[in-house]
Amino acid sequence: MERQVFIRLRHRLVADPDELIKLGDIAQVAGDRRCKKKLEQLPVYKVSKSDQNLVVLDVMKVIEAIHKSFPDLDVQTVGGAETIVEVQYPKRGLSPVLFIAVWLLLFVGAGLTVMNFHEDVSMREVHIRIYEMITGKENRYPYLLQVPYSIGLGLGMILFFNHLFKKRFNEEPSPLEVEMFKYQLDLDQYVALHENKETTKDIHDH
Repeated sequence: MERQVFIRLRHRLVADPDELIKLGDIAQVAGDRRCKKKLEQLPVYKVSKSDQNLVVLDVMKVIEAIHKSFPDLDVQTVGGAETIVEVQYPKRGLSPVLFIAVWLLLFVGAGLTVMNFHEDVSMREVHIRIYEMITGKENRYPYLLQVPYSIGLGLGMILFFNHLFKKRFNEEPSPLEVEMFKYQLDLDQYVALHENKETTKDIHDH
């Protein structure tokens, strides 16, 4: 009776330069116990400098590698058809001067954006009108409303993004994280279609 295994490729893998990628790194393996451990240690791909940052491993290449070592094995695939390998090169240390410059740029830009928005919607006039409605007195500088409003604006942004520095308040993802997740999915789909040589072929290459 022919032995049977199931493999499910992982969506994404982070690897080091010149790393030897094994089947167990890029896929979950289930099935025949006698060859499962051997399959997980099976070399699939060797990362080289020419690969740059991203490598796409197609499921057909994986099956070919398995059949070279286990020709009588019945391989069934489950899930996606490729794994995206991100080659992680050593990062340069961030210059303190550059960090401060970027921080100041973002801080000033965000502050100007908030102030311009408040100016567009006449927020100061609204506060003056609200103060007059509550107290019956006109005050051109209603700090009693403006100070709590400013504090509440900052707290609202913290709750909206669900983060205070590295601390997360709950398990619910923030809107920014959801948008970053969508962007990463679109990016991975683009890479899978354009970097995978098996998905596009030119008939004139033969």
